[in-house]
Amino acid sequence: MRVPTLIGTALATASAAVIGSVASKAGVETWYPTVKKPSYVPPNAVFPVAWTSLYADIAVTSAATIDRLQAEGDDSKTRAYVAALGTNLVLNAGWSWLFFKKHKLGASALAAAGLAVSSADLARRTAQVNPKAGLALAPYPLWCSFATLMSADIWRLNR
Repeated sequence: MRVPTLIGTALATASAAVIGSVASKAGVETWYPTVKKPSYVPPNAVFPVAWTSLYADIAVTSAATIDRLQAEGDDSKTRAYVAALGTNLVLNAGWSWLFFKKHKLGASALAAAGLAVSSADLARRTAQVNPKAGLALAPYPLWCSFATLMSADIWRLNR
């Protein structure tokens, strides 16, 4: 894996994380504790650990995929992959703004579903280029699917 590519994907994922956390901070501390949640929602301490691990996974697997596509000289697939990654990270950060900042529970449930689909697509694209990297990225769409279930149930409980 080339260091410049890894730096780029790490900066992109870190940007999504920071943008999302800016929206989340106040909501996690003040609003979220007042929201009715299903019994299966993990404790708050789980989320930063899960997301930090997932962001690192996204950065590494995406860098490896981009490098392989570039080595194969497939500029079209490289651009498509980078666009899919960028879209995914925008959806990722956007969910936090809808949920924690704007308190739009229905919209955030739909955004979570879009993020889950986008994450599954990113893992599929990764697996097509590098099956091991695709397998390594598999927890991301699984977590996003779980987040969609949580978001939908929180919306249902708070209508």
